[in-house]
Amino acid sequence: MFDQIDRKDLACVGHDVPRIDAIEKLTGEASYVSDMILPGMLHAQVKRSPHARARIVRIDTAKAAALPGVRAIVTGEELDYRVGLYVVDKYVLAKGEVRHYGEAVAAVAADTLTIAKEALKLIEVEYEVLPAVLHPLDAINVDDPTQPRDGVPLVHPKLGEYDFVRAAFTPQPGTNVANYTKFRKGDIDKGFEEAEWIVERQYSNPSVQHVPMETHVAIVQWQAGDKITIWTSAQSPYAVRNLFCHSFKVSHKNVRVIIPYIGGGFGGKAGIGIEPLVACLSRKAGGRPVKLQASREEEFSLLPCRSALTYRIKTGVKKDGKIIAQKMTMYWDSGAYADYAVNVTRASGYSCTGPYEIPNAWVDAYTIYTNKPYGTAYRGFGHVEFSWGLERQMDLVARTIGMDPLEFRRINCLKPGSQTLTGEVITEHTGNIGKCLEEAARAINYGRLTAEEEARQKKTGLRIGKSVAGLQKAPAMPPFTGSAVTLKMNEDGTVTANLSLTDMGQGTYTSVAQMIAERMHMPVSKVKVAFECDTDRDPYDWQTVASKGLLIAGNAAILATEDLLHKAYEMAGQILRALPCDLDHDADGVFVRHHTAKRVNFSEMAVGYAYPDGNGIGGPLVGVGRYIAQGLSHLDKATGQGNPALDWTYGAHGIVVEVNDETGEYNIIQVSSVFDVGRAINPAEVRGQGIGGMIQGLGTACCEGYIYDKDGRLLNPNFTDNKIFTAMDIPEIIDSAVVETAQLDGPFGARGVGEHSMIGVCAALGNAIQQATGAELVHMPIRFEDVWRGINNKQPIDHWITKSPMGSCRSLPPEK
Repeated sequence: MFDQIDRKDLACVGHDVPRIDAIEKLTGEASYVSDMILPGMLHAQVKRSPHARARIVRIDTAKAAALPGVRAIVTGEELDYRVGLYVVDKYVLAKGEVRHYGEAVAAVAADTLTIAKEALKLIEVEYEVLPAVLHPLDAINVDDPTQPRDGVPLVHPKLGEYDFVRAAFTPQPGTNVANYTKFRKGDIDKGFEEAEWIVERQYSNPSVQHVPMETHVAIVQWQAGDKITIWTSAQSPYAVRNLFCHSFKVSHKNVRVIIPYIGGGFGGKAGIGIEPLVACLSRKAGGRPVKLQASREEEFSLLPCRSALTYRIKTGVKKDGKIIAQKMTMYWDSGAYADYAVNVTRASGYSCTGPYEIPNAWVDAYTIYTNKPYGTAYRGFGHVEFSWGLERQMDLVARTIGMDPLEFRRINCLKPGSQTLTGEVITEHTGNIGKCLEEAARAINYGRLTAEEEARQKKTGLRIGKSVAGLQKAPAMPPFTGSAVTLKMNEDGTVTANLSLTDMGQGTYTSVAQMIAERMHMPVSKVKVAFECDTDRDPYDWQTVASKGLLIAGNAAILATEDLLHKAYEMAGQILRALPCDLDHDADGVFVRHHTAKRVNFSEMAVGYAYPDGNGIGGPLVGVGRYIAQGLSHLDKATGQGNPALDWTYGAHGIVVEVNDETGEYNIIQVSSVFDVGRAINPAEVRGQGIGGMIQGLGTACCEGYIYDKDGRLLNPNFTDNKIFTAMDIPEIIDSAVVETAQLDGPFGARGVGEHSMIGVCAALGNAIQQATGAELVHMPIRFEDVWRGINNKQPIDHWITKSPMGSCRSLPPEK
């Protein structure tokens, strides 16, 4: 059904078909929520806390309410609603206490944006500043994070009263741990006993902002009878609807979510955000539509970010390079609310051994509340963060035992017959990480300098380093994740597909159109995939996250096409007096295979076939495809064993960098990335995803990250002080290639690759810099001054060899 045959005659799949949304976006015709203005629409603004933690003593809105043009003001005291994706822990507005800098304490809706901004200045808020907890290791009992720590403020004293998804998460009431996930494989103590080397090191990286081009924006109209319409720049219409209905206790049939074109998301728009607050303003304003669009500064502090991570890895290895034991402890900084961070913890936990087989493994992963802006999904879903530590650790261990880092990876990478951390057995169809590593190494001439590079090094005086890092990721999703697609035949023989997987720039709709066109035997120009998602009109999709869309929605689209063709064949069989088994079709219609002149066009059957006497048969041609993940399971909470992975996409990055070993300045010469995508439905789109994500990953590696003062105030909520990569920063040579190991349950053998290009590139850069200069780097981002400190040993000792064949041993420092 899903056709993994290596057909050379595929007309659409496997070809560089232009993006179906390209013209609308390039000409400005595409309509975004940011562009929308509704009749009678009010404009909203939000009053934010200047403190990381404080008791709200008093809010006086009288002066603001008296300002002409102000139509509604809300504060937390009047809104007794909580929202939350997996742990329902967040009030719509801060109620009684603010838990992070930038948290919303009041909101205004007014006739104009200018009036709304003026009203904010008139709202008086009195705070009692409270001690804040600002680092995850300060927030917990490090000896046992599941137990309280004396003298540490609880970010959520009522954690034990919150609703949460019990099948997957384990909050620890009385502590600051929002979730504890653990994994146990083999016998960790025996593994370390048998190890000839044991190497341990701690790594860290800060919170990072998603920076979508279109900031969070929503328009909500709450009409009589609790009929609510939400226009929002969100990734997942059904997730917004379901979470909204859970919080407000309204019927799903009364809530309509509409998502037009989206100006980027990267995970930051995956759950629910500003929609509940805007809805409350609309209700208080008598049902008038209200629009709220976040400023860029509000994106940094009011809205969620990527979670920070502190990560300790202890690796036991034999002299021959085989890893036999690894213990990993992950301290995820959730910020003030759990949101997606608890699932990031879970997903990163079952992937944290990377694309390597480790027979004895022990993982403790904690989601920890702090008084900072809260963490959520971000492209890579935790894998960018932990791969920084894991792939730096692979190089560290290899160097410690005197082995080439690429050879070390070859020895330990997953192969058919290997078992993952959760007990899944790898097959020859899972993917080929070894080939990805080899191709990335070949692309950068790993292990040697070319004549051109030697000349360049001599001319500039800069030292050139090279490295290769591996990666893997599976979709993080419930084991029963499903999607549906409807396909209808239009009167002219073209087809229109409707689905609720959103396309926020990743290009999935073009790939879906290609797969439908391939099965329909028609050009892509005859296939439309409708861009506006509408929960009142379009079928269900869980969420647009996790790189699962191409596989699940793609399969649903193929099934919808099969369903439409089945109905067309049935109708054509009656018209042509032929058995369906003797029929075939082309771009225009259905014909008898052995009498090709006997045919009926799709246009004649689109809305039902009419005989010359007016008698009709068949009815409108509509296909429905439903697909749900197969064979997955929840994870055992005691051991982490189970089958969470829809598929594994493997990859590797090769990097060439040149470094000034006197100043620490560096220049990235080349990045070559390779991914096993199963089957490249649209090679140009795969390459675009590969290069775009790699550049985004380099931003994480080089310059991005939240910086706070001692009181928890965010110091760099703007592009002046929080740099992102631009066209000026792109490496001299960039490329993205594919390996194709067909995914048996994937559409045409494909698997997702939307997030993977960000994963591992940070560590590859760190490893290349170290290979060139010897600089030890354990924290991202890697700024020039960090490299200088590493070269000049200005950093404290950051790794510890606790066992070696020579018997040497260094004691461990305290955790921090």
